[in-house]
Amino acid sequence: VIPQTPGWLPKWQLFVATLALFNTVQNFTTTALTKRVYSNAAEQVTALQSRTFGIWTLTAAMVRIYCAYHINDPTIYQMTLWTYVIVLAHYGSELIVFRSVKLNAGFLSPLVVGGASFIWMLAQQSHYTS
Repeated sequence: VIPQTPGWLPKWQLFVATLALFNTVQNFTTTALTKRVYSNAAEQVTALQSRTFGIWTLTAAMVRIYCAYHINDPTIYQMTLWTYVIVLAHYGSELIVFRSVKLNAGFLSPLVVGGASFIWMLAQQSHYTS
């Protein structure tokens, strides 16, 4: 069921959460896509690390699904916003500090989605939570 709150942001949250659910399953079944993300350190991607990342992704997906249907709740909105801050901090540190990623599609896709979602949520916060 599509979120009934007016606007595109609740629907976007559901879409991003659905992508995250796919990524969760992927992390539990193969390391291939995860190795594409961390392509400068693909040898460090293990099944254990991939499953751990899958659990984080599942957690973020659940928060975002809840936000899609309760986007007017300021606490849920802020929690969801923080999921994107964590994503950006993680990928930023992997790029700048740990140098485990390359600027390729595997890395840029989650970075662009996370960055765009963060900016969109900041811009719309007063609209949805006032």
